[in-house]
Order: sequence, then structure tokens, then C-alpha cells
Amino acid sequence: MGRQIEGLAQFVAQTRWEDIPGPVQQHAKLIFLDTLGVILAGSERPEVQQLRERLAPTAGSGATVLARGGPAQDPRTAALLNGIAGRAIELCEGLRLVTGQAAMQILPGVLAVGEQARSTGREMITALILGYDVAARLGMAFTPRPLAHQNGQAMLLAAAAAGARLRGLDAAGVSVSMRIATTLMLTPSYTNAVAGATALNVAGGMSGYACALAPELALAGFEAQENAIEEALANLVGDGFKPEDLLDELGARWEITRNYFRLYACCNPIHPALDCLHEVLATLRPRPGDIERMDFATYRFAAAMRNPDPPNYFASKYSLPHAAAVMVVKGNAGYGALDDAALRDPVIASLRHRVHVTEDPAMSAVAPRLRPARVTVTLKDGRHGTHGCESHRGDFHRPFAESEIRGKFRELAGTVLKPDGVAEVESAVDRCEQWTSVRELTAQLRRYGKP
Repeated sequence: MGRQIEGLAQFVAQTRWEDIPGPVQQHAKLIFLDTLGVILAGSERPEVQQLRERLAPTAGSGATVLARGGPAQDPRTAALLNGIAGRAIELCEGLRLVTGQAAMQILPGVLAVGEQARSTGREMITALILGYDVAARLGMAFTPRPLAHQNGQAMLLAAAAAGARLRGLDAAGVSVSMRIATTLMLTPSYTNAVAGATALNVAGGMSGYACALAPELALAGFEAQENAIEEALANLVGDGFKPEDLLDELGARWEITRNYFRLYACCNPIHPALDCLHEVLATLRPRPGDIERMDFATYRFAAAMRNPDPPNYFASKYSLPHAAAVMVVKGNAGYGALDDAALRDPVIASLRHRVHVTEDPAMSAVAPRLRPARVTVTLKDGRHGTHGCESHRGDFHRPFAESEIRGKFRELAGTVLKPDGVAEVESAVDRCEQWTSVRELTAQLRRYGKP
């Protein structure tokens, strides 16, 4: 095992809640709240409900599935189901400087393991923060293969580290848990997304599964090769791994504060384009039938998301033409707007074919440091409007207000919880470091859940 991996393992095993600055603690609780809301809303998707029902006859115990009724499962299955649910609606937060949705890969396992182990809220939120740091640092150190989606890759190793922390393992135990977890890493493809293949979300759930399983394998005496992480990230799931900077500013630069949130219910790379469109629509105020065409220019990764006829709900989250048409027709592109009905709406379907997306090489050259976009909307009466931006709202330079993130939680959590329950759970998360057990949260979810 290399010195850098050993240093990460020591950091995870030995860092205390008191070592984490107050602003970092507060930001982590906001990420916890946001991620919890996304899981609750995602649990309502039909395929997630059906999977839950199929697994129910062999249900275990020890952890709570975050869904209506709060059914019990063994921690591995609960983490799997909650991770799949959280991925299902394309609203989870993510890492800003590299690709990855760290909280959604880590929190489902942390909650499941923490509930079974009767961890305190302070232990749970500390594990989330430390796991997030591992996720970001590994993500920056390795080069993923071009088509590989980051579900179940570096984030999975970080989830295993967080699970080991909750199980009370020392630095050596955290290390072996992470190295064991390399045998569980996946290589899901980005093409799953535009094809509407919801199997991609299972890869996200598997990180939670690994969070629960890998520490148990370590405790049972399973062994892993010394350079397992370096080999896996450099040669197996990745195309290169440079660990030299893994420990830079460790304990001083907290990666969980360098995230983005999202309010648009679609893939993050197309958010800058939607921000631009929002500005133009506010000026022109067109009706859908007034629009002759919408021309978007953006960076390569976002420009690839241009299918005007997404085959299903999930694929629609990766279609800029669809999201743009929804924004024109419904006024926004949030959770309630980018729904199943939007995909069937004939006005939206017609408008999608008036959207044209191209890559601007100059924009591609500055990504991912910046994520630029530009749109020109041309109306049938000859009027037009153009707007460009360097990156999306929610980025470092234009962060969302905390009230906006809380409003998003209330909308999403309200799909599963009664109104008074939404307020109670929000208040509980705000003081999660005071919980004597994670079960304080799961008890409230059961108490206030809708029938």
C-alpha cells in the first residue's frame, strides 16, 4: 500500500468531529438534508417501488429503507435500495472539479451501517464528511475511461472507507476495507444515460452496498493485495492514477465544501445552457408557438446530450432539447416540471425539434474549470435574444442560497412525508450531531410517512 493511501486511511480512522471546522459541519448537514430529500422522492419511481416489493419477501432487518412505510432490510440491501432511489431522479449533488456524486454514493451506506451499529448522529455525519474527502481526492487522482460513469468507481472506495469508520476499524482496517472494495468496483457506461437504461442507477446503489459489505469482509479476516487501489484505478477501471497529491492540504481543505447542488432535475452539464435560456425567456417572454428555433453552443460533454426524442423518463434527464422545451412550456426545469407527463406532452415534443445543439471548441477547452454555454432564441416574428454564461448557478461563483436548497428538500420530502413530518425531519437533520442514534431519524420517517 502506498504512503498516500495509508495517509487517507489514517485520516478517516482518526479524525474527530471536533477537528472539523464549524462551517464545514454546517455545509455537510445541508448536503445531508439535500441528499435525503432526493432519496425520498426517488423512492417513488415505479421501478424502485417494484424492486422494493420484489425484495420484500426475503427482507432482513437492521436498517431502514427510506420510502413509504419505512420497511426494514438488512443494511446491505437497505443501502442498495436507497442509493438506487437517490439516483433515479437526477437531482443529487456532486463534486465540482471532477465527475462524481459523492454524497449519494456514501450517505445511503452510512445511514444503513450507522443504524445497524447504533451509531450516534455525530459519528454518522463525521463518516460522511471523511468519506466525501476520500471520494474527491481519489476522483482527482485517477483518470476514468472515456465512457465510464463514476457510479460505483472511486466513490465506491470512499463509501467503503466511511463504512469502516462507522464499524470502528482502525487505520489498517480502513485500508483493507478500501482495498477489498476494489474487487467490487464497476464500469457502468455513460451511454446508459442517453439510452434511458435505468440499470445505471444500480451502479450507484452498489456503492452503498459496498459501504456495508467491505468492512464486514475485513472484520471476517479477508485480505487484499497491498497495491489493490493503485492497480484498480490505474489499470482496471481507470486509465491512470497519480497519487502524489492525494494528501495535499488534508484536514485543511475540506472537499465536501467544494460541491455543487442542483435545482434542475436533469444532468448537471446541461445546467449552464438552461440558465442562459432562463435569462432569454425572461426578456422575450415567448409562448411555445412563437419560437422558430433555439440554438445552443456549449462544451463537448454537454453538447453530446442532444437527443430530441428521449425514449423514457430517465433518458429525458440527459436531453438538452427536452429540458429546454420543458422550461419554455412549464416555466422551469425542476422536479415537478421534468416529470413523466412532460415526455408525453405534444407541445413539448414539437418544441424539442426546434432545439439545435453544437459544441464550441473554445468552451470545451476551458472545461471542467468552467462550464460555459450560450443560447440564441429566434422567434417567428424576427425578434431574437442571446445570453451566455461561464458556468451554471450553484457553482463556486454563483452559489444557491441555503433557502433554495431547503425549499428543494421540502418539495421532494413532501412526496413521502406529511407536511408536519417534512418540518420535523428538516429540524432533526439540522441537529443531527446531537442524535444518540441514527434511529432518531428513521423513527421520524416512519412516524410521519404518508400511507
